[in-house]
Amino acid sequence: MTTILTVVGARPQFIKAAAVSRAIRARDSMSEIMVHTGQHFDANMSDVFFDELEIAPPTHHLGIGGGGHGRMTGRMLEGIEEILEAGRPDWVLIYGDTNSTIAGALAAAKLHIPVAHVEAGLRSFNKRMPEEINRVLTDHVSTLLFCPTQAAVGNLAKEGVTTGVHHVGDVMYDATLNARAKARETSDIVGQLRLEPGKYVLSTVHRAENTESRESLESVLDYLKAKAVGMPVVLPLHPRTSAAAKKHGLDFDSLTVIDPVGYLDMVALLDGCAEVLTDSGGVQKEAYFHRKPCTTLRKETEWVETIEAGWNRLWKGTDFKSPRTNIADYGDGKSAEQILNLIEMAR
Repeated sequence: MTTILTVVGARPQFIKAAAVSRAIRARDSMSEIMVHTGQHFDANMSDVFFDELEIAPPTHHLGIGGGGHGRMTGRMLEGIEEILEAGRPDWVLIYGDTNSTIAGALAAAKLHIPVAHVEAGLRSFNKRMPEEINRVLTDHVSTLLFCPTQAAVGNLAKEGVTTGVHHVGDVMYDATLNARAKARETSDIVGQLRLEPGKYVLSTVHRAENTESRESLESVLDYLKAKAVGMPVVLPLHPRTSAAAKKHGLDFDSLTVIDPVGYLDMVALLDGCAEVLTDSGGVQKEAYFHRKPCTTLRKETEWVETIEAGWNRLWKGTDFKSPRTNIADYGDGKSAEQILNLIEMAR
C-alpha cells in the first residue's frame, strides 16, 4: 500500500487535489492523508470547496492563515514536519506555488521523504512574485515533477532539472470536465445575480503586485470600471483585495461585487460569461477550458500557450492572436491517472 500525504491550503489546490484524490480512492493500492494548512481560512474559500468537490475532510487542519510570508511559511513548515515525523508517508504530494507548497516540499525533503510536485516547471521569470520563488525552490527539491505543458518541461531542463520530469497534462482540466455538467445542474448564481448569459464579464483580482500599492490597485479598478460601461463586471471579492481597497480609500463603484463563491458557482460564472479579466494563473486556464477570451491583469503569465493559442492576452500593450486554436498540451482529462501511475512506478 502506497501512502500519500497531500498538502493543500488554497482554492486552486483544493480543485486540483479533488481530481487526484478521486483517482486515489479508486485504487486499492493507495491511501491518502490530507493536510490543510489553513492558508485560505475564509469558509467561502475553503470549507465550501471540500463540500462541493466531495473531498473527505482533511485528516489534519493546521489553521495557519494570515500573517507575513515568513511567519506563515515557518509555522506551516513546523506543523507539517510534526505530522511527517509521526506518520512517515511514502510520498508527499504538493500542488502549485503557494506558501503551503513550499512548506510541504521543504518539510518532506529535509526528512528524506520523496516529493511529488503537481504543476511543476511553470515560470513567470518575475522574481518579485512570491509564487515564482516558491515554484523554483519546490521544483529543485522534488523527486517527481509533473508538468502540465511541454514549455514547463523545457523550463526545468534549462535549470538542469531533467530527472523525474514528466509531461502529464493539467489536472485542472480533469476537474473542469467533472464539474461543468454538475454546475449546470445545480448552480443558479447567474440567475440570482440577474445576469444574462453571454452578456457579462467575470473578474478576479488578488495578486500582491495588484494590491500592494494604491497606484497599482487603482489602475486595475479603473480598468474594470471602464469595462463595466459596456456590460456588467462581476467581481468575487478576495479578502486581500477588500482589505487593500479599504486601506487605500478606493471603491468598487459600478462593479458587481459579490462574496467569494464556491467552486461550482465559479464554474457556472465562467461557463456563462462573455470574457474574463484576472490576475490568477488558475482562472486563466479555466477561462480557456470554457473557451472564453481572457485578459491577464499582469505583465507576464506562466501559461504562455494560452497566449500563443489566441485565448489570452496580457494587459496593456498586447492583443489576441488570431486564429484561436486548441491546446493539446493540457491533455485529455486523465492527468490524475497518469500521475498516480508514475508514483506507483517510482516506488
